[in-house]
Amino acid sequence: MPTKDSNTVKRTLDLKKPPVLSAGQKARLDAVAAMPDEQIDYSDAPSLPDAVWMKAAAELPHTKQQITLRIDTEVLEFFRHTGKRYQSRINAVLRSYVEAHKTHAK
Repeated sequence: MPTKDSNTVKRTLDLKKPPVLSAGQKARLDAVAAMPDEQIDYSDAPSLPDAVWMKAAAELPHTKQQITLRIDTEVLEFFRHTGKRYQSRINAVLRSYVEAHKTHAK
């Protein structure tokens, strides 16, 4: 297998075996869970304008390129259960995400 010149580290989280939390971490999570939303400080969270990428585009582009893409089973099943043209909806969500992040990347 060829090596890549990349600094990307891929990690997966097995939700059936969550990481072990320390007592301090558990206490902090419990404290945040007990807070009303308006008291939580979101100032260090990245700017995500109303999760724009989740608002799929009403008009889909007509030119597309066929590729092979590996998607998590749960994600694929979610879109398949939305009915016909689920692939177009996946594309629309990805397009909205790209558009939302174009202005932030500059």
